[in-house]
Amino acid sequence: MTSPLPSSSAASVLDLAPVVPVVVLSDAADAVPLARALVAGGLPAVEVTLRTPGAPDAIRAIAGEVPDAVVGAGTVITPEQVSACVAAGARFLVSPGWTDALLDAMRASGLPFLPGVSTTSEVVALLERGVREMKFFPAQAAGGTAYLRSLAGPLPQARFCPTGGIGPEIAPEYLSLPNVGCVGGSWMVPADAVAAGDWDRIERLARAAAGLRDAGGTCR
Repeated sequence: MTSPLPSSSAASVLDLAPVVPVVVLSDAADAVPLARALVAGGLPAVEVTLRTPGAPDAIRAIAGEVPDAVVGAGTVITPEQVSACVAAGARFLVSPGWTDALLDAMRASGLPFLPGVSTTSEVVALLERGVREMKFFPAQAAGGTAYLRSLAGPLPQARFCPTGGIGPEIAPEYLSLPNVGCVGGSWMVPADAVAAGDWDRIERLARAAAGLRDAGGTCR
């Protein structure tokens, strides 16, 4: 089976770029130019959230027309959504939280996945099941960098993609933590720029976000 991630990179979503854009698309027609702008700016991983009816079509369009993009599905909360996202061509899955049924479905998909956690007990439960890479959500509301820093000592085997309330000002602080591979955010895809089709602006914002690797991020 073909690897869902580029063979030239490590086999982890957390290692593709310092920032994973979290994208909400009302019109699937915007998906391809948006993904091209993000890739041109240095952000190949694109998380399309399942918050709009057109999300599966957007995933399908990016998967079919933007070969340099690694398109994933976010806000995955049911096994049925896992199946639909795999059929649409998603190459990774992200959930805001997890249940045993959802975890089983994501694992069975064969795709890389990041189940969401916000407590130490959830992290330990996932480690017990062999999952070491997770989404920390909602990052700022759940304790931010101080919380993640406190987890690094007792649970060094867990790695995170913090998402929720993170902008360019505080992203480098997250990226400097040893247990953070990348962060998720939407600041490089502002709704007004998407609505206006201002792909040049999005490319500029993406390029600045990609440069956060040099602003203190580890993103290993």
